[in-house]
Amino acid sequence: MIEELTSLSRSHLMENEPMEKHTTFKIGGPARWFLDAGCEEDVERALSIAKTHGLPAIVIGRGSNLLVADRGLDALVIEIGNGMSQIHVDGCSVTAQAGARLSVLSQEAARHGLSGLEFAAGIPGGVGGGTAMNAGAYGGQMSDVLTGARAIEDGRIVKIPAQDMELGYRQSRILKRNGVVLSASFALTPDDPARITERMQELNRRRREKQPLSFPSAGSVFKRPEGYFAGALIEGAGLKGCRIGDAMVSPLHAGFIVNVGHATAEDVRSLIEHIQNTVYQKDGVRLETEVRMLGF
Repeated sequence: MIEELTSLSRSHLMENEPMEKHTTFKIGGPARWFLDAGCEEDVERALSIAKTHGLPAIVIGRGSNLLVADRGLDALVIEIGNGMSQIHVDGCSVTAQAGARLSVLSQEAARHGLSGLEFAAGIPGGVGGGTAMNAGAYGGQMSDVLTGARAIEDGRIVKIPAQDMELGYRQSRILKRNGVVLSASFALTPDDPARITERMQELNRRRREKQPLSFPSAGSVFKRPEGYFAGALIEGAGLKGCRIGDAMVSPLHAGFIVNVGHATAEDVRSLIEHIQNTVYQKDGVRLETEVRMLGF
């Protein structure tokens, strides 16, 4: 198996790679095997190799919505990152590989005078995860501009038009079928680059004021419950600043858990459970995690 994985010439294989280096939480034990993928074919091939040899395979992107257990992962972790981050602009159409950062994608669109991705300017994740989760912020979301994606489903690469992506609030066909986004295409609208940039700067200013960007986090921990806002429920339960170990509910925005030092994954998991139990006891609302939890 190792010989086959190391033969993937455009990718790099590592053993016992600390996952804290690959999550925005800066938390996580070692992955038994870690592949920095360099092209679509290598991702497809690596998944096939792992399946043949009975090794669990996990595909990640920029690690912005991820909590990995302290014990690590006895699996092959395939990272779609810098090696698959190309962006191509053709008129009003933009196609980006899954490893492209959403912030970079929005900046590139603005540079070409294309509007529609301003909402993504401050989202720390990548195109792959953002597409799979139908990421959104400040009234915009990926489904507003997505025209289609290339993905791996059932071991093969397929093209999926947007109307078949089953996009909803933080969900898609990709998540339902345990697929992997390889690239995504977007239809944008011509506009003055200066005005686009101004809108992006304003959204980023609002984000800096309201979100705890100075500490490692995984972004919003919980999905928005129907009829409520998770952050408001958590704040209303008196949990702002609540801390277990070095994991803390942000005093700035209660929807975020931040790593204020050397938080462990168990610290975060315990705090998540405490928040869920407290909010349920007070308001009868069950908070569902948006963060992907691996290895627990």
